[in-house]
Amino acid sequence: MPEPITLTCSWGRSPLPTAQTPQIAYLYVEALAAAITETVALNFCLVLDRSGSMQGAKLAALKDATKRVIDTLTPQDIVSIVLFDDTVDILVPATVASDKTALLAKIDAIQESGGTAMSGGMRAGMSELAKHAAPDRVSALLLLTDGQTWGDEAECRAIATQIGQSGARITALGLGAEWNEKLLDDVAEATGGVSDYIADPATITSFFQRAVRAAQGTVATDARLLLRLVKDVTPRAVHRTAPVIANLGYQPIGENEVAVRLGNIEATGPAGVVIDMMVPSRAAGAFRVAQAELHYTLLGSTEQVIKQDVMLTFTADAGAPQYDPKVMNLVEKVTAFKLQTRATQLESAGQLSAEGQKELRYATRRLTQKLDE
Repeated sequence: MPEPITLTCSWGRSPLPTAQTPQIAYLYVEALAAAITETVALNFCLVLDRSGSMQGAKLAALKDATKRVIDTLTPQDIVSIVLFDDTVDILVPATVASDKTALLAKIDAIQESGGTAMSGGMRAGMSELAKHAAPDRVSALLLLTDGQTWGDEAECRAIATQIGQSGARITALGLGAEWNEKLLDDVAEATGGVSDYIADPATITSFFQRAVRAAQGTVATDARLLLRLVKDVTPRAVHRTAPVIANLGYQPIGENEVAVRLGNIEATGPAGVVIDMMVPSRAAGAFRVAQAELHYTLLGSTEQVIKQDVMLTFTADAGAPQYDPKVMNLVEKVTAFKLQTRATQLESAGQLSAEGQKELRYATRRLTQKLDE
């Protein structure tokens, strides 16, 4: 029987040339889930902005996308729908997704109203998820807004932290140009989730479906990568490469140990990170530079651990070093992400429209979704 999760460590260039000084090395660590034969049970909550700015095409597209989510769910799934403007309406309290006719009728009745106060919707969503949280059920919250939330940003971040601590994952989606991307990025990152930009209301459905498929394909949760580095190996940066690029940073937990939170591992694609590190000079030969440990929890089970020695070979033959195309492709995309993130920061002074800033920021983060292009 195949292992549910495999761990692979690959160098961007190997062997490295012997050198008199430390040099940069790129390590790609990938956690890949085995294929699953059936979808897992979900505890899925939609927290949706129905403020006045959502009127017209936005609201119509939101309703259609939400109906498609209901169609996608199975009778084993729990669903809840929370609407927010400057008030909160629990349209569908957490319930089994079996009576789809009744659920679709409630969605048809959604109307726009009021301003935008996102924290109330998030708090209500958290409460609905808590009703059916279980080790063998994936809890996920899909959040969509098209506007700025005023005066409660800190509360939104605090609620997201609580949601993350409960084991649920947030997919945070911003529609149009008027929402706060830094806030949605923070809200998603607090749970190990993802944030994204929807430019055209007509595409809301594809974003919603992607979130549902990711949740249904979850194989393991709370995945964490621990690297135990040998002396003088220094990590410089850690970037997630899938499903979207993100600067994860890392948490030093000792002189030669760092930890990186990977979140969920899904059958829909790998959980991968590129680690930029400085390695010391070495004579020719093979050396262990780190031990990688992947900690994860299978649904309904206990924590599992995979350990792997990370070896790196050095050579005095100047013609020997070879580049791994897949790893270097990812390194190039991470580099592009860093450059364009910096460009977005510079352009935010007013030289680029709000739509342009968001398109630049999030299109760059999606660079690794289609690695073969």
